[in-house]
Amino acid sequence: MKFSLLALSTAATLGGIDAFLAAPQQPRLSTSALAGYGIGSWNKKSSPSSSSGGGAAVASRNPWDDANKANTVSKSDAFVKNPVTTKKSYGLGSWNKSAAPTASSVVAPAAANGGCPFHANYDAIREELKLIMDNPSWDDGSLAPIFLRLAWHSSGTYDAATGTGGSNGAGMRFQNEAADPENAGLAPARAFLEPVKRKFPEISYSDLWILAAYVGLEVTGGPVIEFQPGRVDHPDESYWEQMSYGRLPAAEKYCCPHLDDNNVSSSLDETGKVKGWEGLCTHVRNEVFYRMGFNDQEIVALLCGGHVYGRCHPNASGYAGPWVENMTQFSNEYATDMIEDEWTLVSHGDTWLDEQGSAELRPAPGNRQFVNQKKGVKSDDPNQMMLLSDMILAWDPDFRPILEMYAEDEDKLKVDFGAAFKRLTELGCGFP
Repeated sequence: MKFSLLALSTAATLGGIDAFLAAPQQPRLSTSALAGYGIGSWNKKSSPSSSSGGGAAVASRNPWDDANKANTVSKSDAFVKNPVTTKKSYGLGSWNKSAAPTASSVVAPAAANGGCPFHANYDAIREELKLIMDNPSWDDGSLAPIFLRLAWHSSGTYDAATGTGGSNGAGMRFQNEAADPENAGLAPARAFLEPVKRKFPEISYSDLWILAAYVGLEVTGGPVIEFQPGRVDHPDESYWEQMSYGRLPAAEKYCCPHLDDNNVSSSLDETGKVKGWEGLCTHVRNEVFYRMGFNDQEIVALLCGGHVYGRCHPNASGYAGPWVENMTQFSNEYATDMIEDEWTLVSHGDTWLDEQGSAELRPAPGNRQFVNQKKGVKSDDPNQMMLLSDMILAWDPDFRPILEMYAEDEDKLKVDFGAAFKRLTELGCGFP
């Protein structure tokens, strides 16, 4: 791992991230996510717990209040002043402090500008992004998953019929788009990229967010995608007049209502599928991806390649846990596990997950998801989950053969995912 970034990113905490946290338009960040700012390591298996009332105590704590923000800045400041000691606290051995940029080397951006793509040194920016990608204080040690989600969600608003939305503009910098419930938990991703933007003010936020995802894929064994610069940031929020919520996929839309937290199995039909799954499938296929112009194979490729990364957090999305065992490396594990593993539908009321060491798989109240654990059955398998909107790939007769193809052929998934993700991130940009 390279840690010249850690001094860089924490330097931004003293200025850029501190200001970022103070911005009133930012949605609340989950308590667990604050570990990424130096508030301490987050124990994945500690939230939610039965003793905390299913995470109620955690949810009632406001991580944006003055005391917590001061704690963030104080601990990050200590990281900048004494990175060797801090790094050793993660068990990562020695580190050459002289190789790291200091706070004074972080160039403040010029007055608000959309960047000048013709003057940006993209090779240098790529190298800077590689330096920040490994971060032992963030989730599973990598920023690649959250950068990928940032790029996806900034791009996934595109509407082919009106030509609105897409990655061009970086609209999540403004209140309305940032407040979309599907964008919950993405404030840290934007904050982690602030020091890079300060050092290279000539790149637009729109380009930076996409390039960060491309670099994240590359360093984690994913496809190498050719980067096309030229996105221009929105100067203000007037663009939102032509936008609306609901363009990003919702995990349970149109499924039967979740009424009984203690009898979630009543949501299932006789074949083990969630009642109303066909409506959810129509939402994902027609309302989201067909709206942008994707076909079924591209849809499956995007989900298989994208959801192999990262995890869900109950205090952000409302769902909990990782999709796969190795969530910081590209693979076709998402596809193979969905087909080969047995999946159990759970809700927040399934406290047996806590008792069996799988508390990290219990979603927030009102939400449902599938998990690879069974009540009363001890298992050595790593905790994994699937959203209802994931499982439609296995249930839909048109999606299923494509899923099986990618489960058999990881190389083809890499090629197809790379092509589809490049297309996703260039929609609405006007590139040739």
